[in-house]
Amino acid sequence: MLKVGACLNKKEIVRNIIKEKGGIVRTSDFLAAGMKNYEVAALCREGIIERIRHGYYQLPDNTMITEEQLIKELLPQGIICVESALFHYGYSDFAPREWSIAVPRTAVRTVKRVQEISMKTYYIQREFLNLGKTMENFSGISLPVYDRERTLCDCFKYRTKLDNELFNKAVNAYAADEKKNLANLSKYAKTMRLYTKVMNVMEVLLNG
Repeated sequence: MLKVGACLNKKEIVRNIIKEKGGIVRTSDFLAAGMKNYEVAALCREGIIERIRHGYYQLPDNTMITEEQLIKELLPQGIICVESALFHYGYSDFAPREWSIAVPRTAVRTVKRVQEISMKTYYIQREFLNLGKTMENFSGISLPVYDRERTLCDCFKYRTKLDNELFNKAVNAYAADEKKNLANLSKYAKTMRLYTKVMNVMEVLLNG
């Protein structure tokens, strides 16, 4: 990373830092490059950089920042789940208008501060938070997401919150999916105390 003392003007240094970081920069990134807090504030006033929210910046009028990038930077503890995960795995044809994101129950304040992303939040007990967590590519951005089996278990857990058509399509799509892992499904269902509900439905679909 170029330091402020290099033979470049501040504007060029800032652009290099932001480009290096993929479009979104934290205050700490500027400080690591040798800049001072007052310099960052001055760059904002001059319109050279634009504040996304406290501590996060981008270049002005940057339309290239995607929602996936914002999720990665602003809600790093979030995990893509339920409706968004169903669409990702092809278990739903409905592209959600908002992101479904699982977060620990202690993240209420963090979530309230995130105004830049339209999202439906699922607050998860810490003992279940990382169950089935994996990483997948979302429009070129690697994000945490629950795997197929955890996503299916969540469909049963949040059954009353889901549209009947969405639920039915999801369980049928999973049953037909060559990538399904029934051993993990059984393990997750037991851990989440959903075993009977899940297996009663899946046995009919798998043996039908």
